[in-house]
Amino acid sequence: MRVPSLDLKPQLEQLGAEIKKSVNDVIDSTRYILGPVLEGFEKSMAEYVGVRHAVGASSGTDALLLALMALDVGPGDVVVTSPYSFFATAGCVARLGATPAFVDIDPDSYNLDPELLRDWFESDRERSARVKAIIPVHLFGQCAEMEPILALAERYGVAVIEDAAQAIGATYPASGQAAAQAGTMGDLGCFSFFPSKNLGAWGDGGMMVTQDEAVADRLARLRLHGGARQYHHDEVGTNSRLDTLQAAVLLAKLPFLADWSAARRRNAARYAEGLAGVAGVTVPATDPANEHTFHQYVIRAERRDALQAHLRAREVGTAVYYPLGLHLQPCFADLGYRPGSLPHTETATREALALPIYPELSAAQQDWVITSIRDFYA
Repeated sequence: MRVPSLDLKPQLEQLGAEIKKSVNDVIDSTRYILGPVLEGFEKSMAEYVGVRHAVGASSGTDALLLALMALDVGPGDVVVTSPYSFFATAGCVARLGATPAFVDIDPDSYNLDPELLRDWFESDRERSARVKAIIPVHLFGQCAEMEPILALAERYGVAVIEDAAQAIGATYPASGQAAAQAGTMGDLGCFSFFPSKNLGAWGDGGMMVTQDEAVADRLARLRLHGGARQYHHDEVGTNSRLDTLQAAVLLAKLPFLADWSAARRRNAARYAEGLAGVAGVTVPATDPANEHTFHQYVIRAERRDALQAHLRAREVGTAVYYPLGLHLQPCFADLGYRPGSLPHTETATREALALPIYPELSAAQQDWVITSIRDFYA
């Protein structure tokens, strides 16, 4: 049985006609840049995640870049983040002339380990004084442990930018408070609408969210070359608007996101049950108090590469997120990290394997994936 790692066709069959009408309405309006459709999506996203302001950007990468720019991150600054993430998380820091500093992950959640983060800050006060921001990554759809991270940020007077590119709709419990959505707990949150995301566009797209009106206004200027009025520039920004056609696609899809997330959680529960007791496989650890959205379902697998080859032979698609930690990327060689520097990340790069988890995955397809894994380890 063929089981692709991701199949977008069922979603297209479900919503294609409606989305195409929304796109055609934009085409007919001739309002292709900014305009009421984008404003409508920004308002809907702000309401969905529970913030006052949402500002669209051309990609998730640019959302991170603009968020850093809005906090005046630049040469001489340090930004602390996870080494186990998509390259943009650290690449945007380096693009602004700042220095990314990596703290190892919690091996169960794959997210930034708050205890190791505290140790990092306490081990070198001079270095800590240069930190401008922390970027926790809500990897694979589960929020990082934000409460201690936010407490550390407040203690040291640094900003928090949440990389929520993979975690739209995920929630985290704050002590004595209602659960908060990913992207809404720090100073800024950043989302990606790359087609493979839980809420995916028909191209690139991103979003920044914040409760701070002044920050939102600055983000809106920065994405328009730093000016609120045409041909008048208060600062040097960039051209990074969320395309209005993509906003129309996303606005049509947004009402279905909660159901898609629920389907992903059901698929995750079926995997957890079907793979229970398989020696050599560790299913994802999830905090029952969190609402995980399972952008990816990532197992730990002994002989990972051999298992992946076995599944490929059975026409089961898988993916490795991520094969090399950011701290060991050649472009960051001058930062001084070496193999063994961040052992939890390096172990994850050797063991992690993402299984198909998209909402439309059938029970028969999932059973085939589970049977194939069990056969390998048998």
